[in-house]
Amino acid sequence: MPPPAATNLGYIPPDGGWGWVVVFASFISIGFSYAFPKSLTIYFKEIQEYFSVSYSEIAWVSSVMLASMYAGGPLSSILVNRYGSRPVVMVGGVMVSAGMVLASFGTSIIHLYLCVGVIGGFGLAFNLQPALTIIGTYFHAKRPMANGLAMAGSPVFLSTLAPLNQYLFDCYGWRGSFLILGGILLHCCVAGALMRPVKKNIQLKPKSGAPEDGSPADSNAQTENLLQEESKTEIRRQQCWQQCIDLTLFKHRGFLIYLVGNVVMFFGFFAPVVFLAPYAKHLGIDEYSAAFLLSIFALVDMFTRPSTGLIGNSKWVRPRIQYFFSFSVAFNGVCHLLCPLATGYTGLVVYAVFFGLAFGMVCALLFEVLMDLVGAHRFSSAVGLVTIIECGPVLLGPPLSGFLVDVFGEYKYLYYACGVLMFVPGIYFFIMNYYNYKKLDEERAQSLAVGMRTDEEAVHLKLSQDEKATTETNG
Repeated sequence: MPPPAATNLGYIPPDGGWGWVVVFASFISIGFSYAFPKSLTIYFKEIQEYFSVSYSEIAWVSSVMLASMYAGGPLSSILVNRYGSRPVVMVGGVMVSAGMVLASFGTSIIHLYLCVGVIGGFGLAFNLQPALTIIGTYFHAKRPMANGLAMAGSPVFLSTLAPLNQYLFDCYGWRGSFLILGGILLHCCVAGALMRPVKKNIQLKPKSGAPEDGSPADSNAQTENLLQEESKTEIRRQQCWQQCIDLTLFKHRGFLIYLVGNVVMFFGFFAPVVFLAPYAKHLGIDEYSAAFLLSIFALVDMFTRPSTGLIGNSKWVRPRIQYFFSFSVAFNGVCHLLCPLATGYTGLVVYAVFFGLAFGMVCALLFEVLMDLVGAHRFSSAVGLVTIIECGPVLLGPPLSGFLVDVFGEYKYLYYACGVLMFVPGIYFFIMNYYNYKKLDEERAQSLAVGMRTDEEAVHLKLSQDEKATTETNG
């Protein structure tokens, strides 16, 4: 069941064609945006020893990068609304590449915070936001599947970058690796070049075109002219909305439910991934086997995301897709709570498999459910507001988890904390989405009743006028 708000786009999305090339470009941009900060954890132990810093201090590298990526959301949304996705993604690719090249000459951990964290993070923000937004302009009926395929870029890139980073480190050290990664990240510019804007004017012609050769049916011509004027008014209204961030979303019930749950959830969302390889090394597992855990996690995640998109696109799930998202969040929490029970490498492999399944479900649905709530026409502003608010939990989550490791000297408390921070929002989403769906059904029923009442009043008025005219004629 398509979300009603999608009809406010002012045109019919093609649901295919060049859109699949755009999905591939988004696959690359999203892949680098989400996988790259996680893949850098391969270098953490060596950089920690090189600069003689603590677990929490080294965790700030990924945290600052992820937080900058989220904090740059509103700016990226404004630039996308003003200039389109293509130039913004290309500029972002140059920024993140430059950040890694500069970081290869770093002389302190602060230098890495600035180059990898701030410059690289904002570059990734300029890749993530446009990639998420442009899919909504090309797809509507097939949007959950398109989002699932694009979001699969993260696990595919993570499964590739994790062993690649280990190989680069063994051959060139962390400095040489950062320099090479700076060159690899220029592929984001190629992805941006593929993000051609959707041809909205062509899609509007069948809906708004009026005959110019003079039709004998004057009423039909007037109706078509009226539809044309309404279409033009709708386009002008959307262009005004798109000049800045839509703050009226803070009055949107579904948006607020989504925002509150996500703020709590993101405190425990990324830390389990960031500390998976260090946790394995802490248990005495060799470096390549520890890095292979990320590859296992990413491999499961890779197949889960498009599969989740297909399930979410089905007629049984899409009308209540928010419940599917609620389950996936709670499932993540259960996985983390059970992680400390895993002993040895085999136990961690089992955890990586189930964690990849749960993580992939959340990531495939994370932005689809937001678009389902607010509509594709307000999605750019919505995702910008969400990311700027979420940058706090994204920034503080991994360092706070690292602080737990510093205090207790064990990783199990980290996973217990993250499990609670994921399970509680999952239950919250179940309850609040039930409330939201119930209110939506009530509002829909009221709207239908008002429409029927208006039609009845119009019929009675017409009958009264006819009777009055008949009486005057007879009189």
